[in-house]
Amino acid sequence: MMDKKHVLKGALSIAQVSDSTYKEFQKKSEELIQKMNTYMLQRPDLDKLVGEKNVIMMKDNHANHVRFIASMLKNHNADVLLETVLWVFRAYRSHGFATNYWAAQLNGWMAILNENLSPDSYYEVLPYYEWMQINIPMFVLLSDEKLEATFSMH
Repeated sequence: MMDKKHVLKGALSIAQVSDSTYKEFQKKSEELIQKMNTYMLQRPDLDKLVGEKNVIMMKDNHANHVRFIASMLKNHNADVLLETVLWVFRAYRSHGFATNYWAAQLNGWMAILNENLSPDSYYEVLPYYEWMQINIPMFVLLSDEKLEATFSMH
């Protein structure tokens, strides 16, 4: 059975990217955000993924995502990565985002990064996205536990 320690171990195994990859990601960040917003807005199931009237929140998430990933590319910190992802799962789910949103979003990011980053940069950044995608079920489970504790009377 996987647990939080196992997920953290995976995050610890992600290598620090080169400075050139960080700079390329940073330089293209606004373009990446715009392409991701366009990609998600074209989905016929968008309302089911983000909930009604949450498109602005989704766009904010995409901008925050790029800024956060850039910070991780600059200074990889597995603990911060894991805790931030769990916070995002709790916060956005409490606003009506479906757990399937992250699979759709991460698939989009991987395609957009593959199309817009140099091959070297893409393959350095890809482990972050693979780690997030593989661990979606664990993020859901761990964020469920925290959500339940938050609303518990004990």
